[in-house]
Amino acid sequence: MPLVMMTGLPSSGKSTRAAELKRLFEERLAQPQNQHRTMAVQIVGDSTLGVLHSAYATPSAEKMARGALLSAVERLVSRETIVVVDAPNYIKGLRYQLYCIGREVSTTQCLVHCAIPVDVARQINQRREDGYDAPTFEELAMRYEEPNPAAKWDSPLFTVIQHDPDDVLPFDRIWDAVVEQRAPAPNFATAMKPVTETNYLFELDRATQEIINAVLEAQKSGVPTFEVVVPGTAEKVKLPGRSLTLSELRRLRMQFTKLNRQVPLKIDKIPVLFVNYLNINL
Repeated sequence: MPLVMMTGLPSSGKSTRAAELKRLFEERLAQPQNQHRTMAVQIVGDSTLGVLHSAYATPSAEKMARGALLSAVERLVSRETIVVVDAPNYIKGLRYQLYCIGREVSTTQCLVHCAIPVDVARQINQRREDGYDAPTFEELAMRYEEPNPAAKWDSPLFTVIQHDPDDVLPFDRIWDAVVEQRAPAPNFATAMKPVTETNYLFELDRATQEIINAVLEAQKSGVPTFEVVVPGTAEKVKLPGRSLTLSELRRLRMQFTKLNRQVPLKIDKIPVLFVNYLNINL
């Protein structure tokens, strides 16, 4: 049932903590009096998927690696399995996508942040035979987005100081958050509505396409702009300082549509939520 996401800089010890978590979960689940003892524990991440560090050297290779991770999590997450996602998860957009996968199947989840100073992580990475090459390490470190406990996809957040023997995993709190707590309602609980609305998919496609068209039209004007007002919402799409391509916008639209096909949103909430999704992932 639970989804535990790891995050941290390269060489911050995510895999070490993930393995420790798996061992602790299995030990507690094995206790005869534990009512959850039928659950299994599974680690999924770069090492289990055969993703090499070189996958983070180019945008296209990294995109494929993210796709493989998301697909694997979708296959594994269930009410009978604790899934520990041992991957960099260094941008909030990917953490948001993982969060949405968990909400789709109505599971609890949490984020474990392996905190470490960049200089220390760099030194550890340089000493490792299987470390990232220097340019890739610096790129990942520069783009790393620290988790924000105020964001729903980064909460509940547990931070551990890596390579500090006195800083132990707060396992009891993690266990309580993801095993003992009741699972939330699937996907955007406050925006759900009954599936009896037959025109939902039509409205989902229409509203998201209108927003894509608005962004493309604003870019065609040739006037520099950093925000685009879109129909159906007072929210604005915040442009990333470059022109967005049609294929890029289509990809994000398809991802949003896939995440929200099975558990419908309120139709009047679709534009707001899609704009928020774009702003997180652009």
